[in-house]
Amino acid sequence: QVQLVESGGGLVQAGGSLRLSCAASERTFSRYARGWFRQAPGKEREFVAAIGWSAGDTYSADSVKGRFTISRDDAKNTVYLQMNSLKPEDTAVYYCAAGLSIATIRTRAGIWSWGQGTQVTVSS
Repeated sequence: QVQLVESGGGLVQAGGSLRLSCAASERTFSRYARGWFRQAPGKEREFVAAIGWSAGDTYSADSVKGRFTISRDDAKNTVYLQMNSLKPEDTAVYYCAAGLSIATIRTRAGIWSWGQGTQVTVSS
């Protein structure tokens, strides 16, 4: 099973920025869709953004549109989540996922692997 390792989380003030990274252990997964989810304390895990094998194909949740950008670097087998204009409600553990397509990731119908998560805390 492919291993996904997130990094880049931390503590930031409201209005600040962070960039999360998710590296995959197998280069073959650079051909598949990747996504980000988050889970705040006491809440269910929710979809944030996903990117297809074609880097121009992306989809984001309404709550992060215009603030978060997902991208991928297949040479590094890594997907990124650039988070700008952060709000306290963005505080959560962020998880990386890999799957067949944006649709199967977004609906969780076909997620093949999850990362261990990275904590993002936004202070007011």
